[in-house]
Amino acid sequence: MFEQTEASAIASERRWRFKVHGLDCQNEVRLLREALIPLVGDERFLSFQPKHGLLDVDIESGIGVEVLIAAISATGMSAELETTGSFAEDEADVGGCSGCSGEPEPVKLALADRPNGSIFKIHGMDCGDEVAVLKREVGPVVGLENLSFDLINGRMSVAGSSAAAQHAGILKAVERTGMRAELWKEGGSSAGALEEQRRRRVQAGLTVTSGAMVMVGFAIHARANGFAAVLHESLARETHPPLLAMLAYSLAILSAVRYVAPKAILAARRLRPDMNLLMLVAVAGALGIGQWFEAATVAFFFALALALEAWSLGRARRAVAALMEIAPDSARIRDVTGVEKDVPVAEVAVGTHVIVPPGGKIPLDGRVVAGTSAVNQAPITGESVPVTVAQDAVVYAGTINGMGALEIVTTRPASDTTLARIVRMVGEAQSKRAPTEQWVERFARIYTPVVMALSLAVFLVPPLLLGGGWAAWFYQGLVLLVIACPCALVISTPVSIVAGLTGAARRGVLIKGGIHLETPARITAIAMDKTGTLTLGRPKVVELVPLGGRSEIELLAVATAIEARSEHPIARAILDAAAERGVDAVPAKSVTALPGQGVVGAIDGREVWVGSPGYLGERLGSPGDDELATQLQRIAGAGLTGIVVGEAQSVIGLIAIGDAVRPEARQIVAQLHKLGIAQVVMLTGDSRAPAQAIAHETGVNEVYAELLPEQKVEAIERLVAQHGLVAMVGDGVNDAPAMARASLGIAMGAIGSDAAIETADIALMQDDLSQLPWLIRHSRATLTVIRQNIGFSLAVKLVFGGLTLLGMASLWGAIAADVGASLLVVLNGLRLIDRDQRAR
Repeated sequence: MFEQTEASAIASERRWRFKVHGLDCQNEVRLLREALIPLVGDERFLSFQPKHGLLDVDIESGIGVEVLIAAISATGMSAELETTGSFAEDEADVGGCSGCSGEPEPVKLALADRPNGSIFKIHGMDCGDEVAVLKREVGPVVGLENLSFDLINGRMSVAGSSAAAQHAGILKAVERTGMRAELWKEGGSSAGALEEQRRRRVQAGLTVTSGAMVMVGFAIHARANGFAAVLHESLARETHPPLLAMLAYSLAILSAVRYVAPKAILAARRLRPDMNLLMLVAVAGALGIGQWFEAATVAFFFALALALEAWSLGRARRAVAALMEIAPDSARIRDVTGVEKDVPVAEVAVGTHVIVPPGGKIPLDGRVVAGTSAVNQAPITGESVPVTVAQDAVVYAGTINGMGALEIVTTRPASDTTLARIVRMVGEAQSKRAPTEQWVERFARIYTPVVMALSLAVFLVPPLLLGGGWAAWFYQGLVLLVIACPCALVISTPVSIVAGLTGAARRGVLIKGGIHLETPARITAIAMDKTGTLTLGRPKVVELVPLGGRSEIELLAVATAIEARSEHPIARAILDAAAERGVDAVPAKSVTALPGQGVVGAIDGREVWVGSPGYLGERLGSPGDDELATQLQRIAGAGLTGIVVGEAQSVIGLIAIGDAVRPEARQIVAQLHKLGIAQVVMLTGDSRAPAQAIAHETGVNEVYAELLPEQKVEAIERLVAQHGLVAMVGDGVNDAPAMARASLGIAMGAIGSDAAIETADIALMQDDLSQLPWLIRHSRATLTVIRQNIGFSLAVKLVFGGLTLLGMASLWGAIAADVGASLLVVLNGLRLIDRDQRAR
């Protein structure tokens, strides 16, 4: 029996949350669905998080906690109701008390994605170098394995940190890095966020001031000594610029290093050289040998590089945030008294009636209860063709209503809409770093100390062994230090990855991590489910076979008249075919359904019927007609369902019904082959005959038919052994085991499926197979941009490294080249946000 708890039950808006022991994959999800849907009445009342072993049940389903726990136990799993005592952050943010009814009172859920940890907003975290610093400082406090970072949203997640004492230690550790941290809260602008905005404005102002002071100092210096003297200053210590020029240069340096010096000092104390320390040493060294102009120039350009880095990340952040801005901030609701009023979407509870005017944006996920309209789902799916919606149709936040007014009942809170989950996953995807990004980080970790050692060798070896001048080679050592700054190299990959993820999300392709963004470029084989992937997943009239001198229109008119009022899927297929051909028939009279056999009716006093081949034998005995028998065998051999249409004791024709192949399927398979996919394979549980027919029609290379889910997994394992990287394309639920075993799991038509969005590596939000070749091209374009950026960054450094060893490089030239390279790689990476967003 369920025991009453004094703590509030965890729920998302009005949902019970259960911890289900044994729930860790989609097989268990399927078992739970089968057990619980008959109880709750509708799948929309259930939400699963198999990664965390969590189940949410909407309390509007009317089912008690005891009944739910008993039903879960019947599946072989066990469940317990979660309470806020298990979730420290919920306790702090929500509070609440148990009700008096004997059932715990549902409350809002905070931070469902990380139930046993804390999330901190980090102010000042703008690049991978700062992430590395945070790992070094915070890692010893909480354990490096418990840390994860979301650079796009400026957040740090710490697993298992709930005690206030540990929070204090984390905040102090972050403060030592020169950054600031605070517990992250959903929505709203905290004092820390406002302070961070002020800091960014001050940093931008100081960067501009530094640049202006460099120009002022240069002007005074050049006026006194000439341009050539400034650009090619003597290395003798007695040559100094005019006092006013030195003052301007000093102001430029101080303005530029205001936010660099604390990080450089920390790196020196920790004996972990980074680019901040490199720049500070270079500036100090240049001042030490009297190179005031070059010292000021290096300081300014480095500050400018940091500003560019922050700007590029801000640009990516705004692009992600723009996805969320698709949905309106307020909703017009109708309360129980019938009064309409506008309220913020965050305050709209599940089950509220919302009015959507013609041309307005739909504010929340919901179900239509009144009205008919055409809804543009392009903001979510990328599909430009509006979808007709009527009563009971599901609509999504951020989509655009057409010319008809709609009334909807909300089914999800603002924090859990399909759009909100997409935005959240795009942000989380950035923390799942791509292989290239990991390589760049490892390379930069080795590269910086190596070049520092090399710069020391450049300073010492020529004077000691070759008789070179100490001042000249000290200068060249400083130049090499500036070149060592891995700014452009470090920023080249994360900016490109974030831009690629955001650009895909804009098109309705949800990629859940940098690693999954790179994988499509490398796959060599693709396995596809048949139903709903290569086919439309619903019955369709494939062929009309009139007999006895009748025409196709006559045959279809008779079948339409009999099936006019039927809701059977095959009847709907016949009616759709009639509508496409403009056949308008008067419904038959005296229609009688013969279960499992067919339908009989009357048209103008004539008895007519539609039935299966089995009903034909029962009604007429033997078909007798060789042509009829041949046609029935041919239709069955093609894997289609033959429907016989007759009048009295004669047959007037056959209608072949099948799961129609997508019109674009053959073209898409051909495109995949052209893109270098060696093998396109069909995996299906259907019988071999229809599978072979569809494979022949679409150009699929190989067919595995009559497979159980575990046999699909075995087929994927064979493909992986043969081809290496293999993608599995399915619906994200029935094909979940095979998708999990494949190198890449891709779910199609995921907009209506929570499970597809949660389980797949990549979710194609619209039911459009053409997104598949686009995804491969987009992945390859992203990899190309990353390689271009890395190659260009390294080439610039190699060129200036060579010039330094030849004694031909200057400090200001090196830093200008590095900043220029940073700007170019940033702009090149950001192209991926808007790359090829046209609907095809």
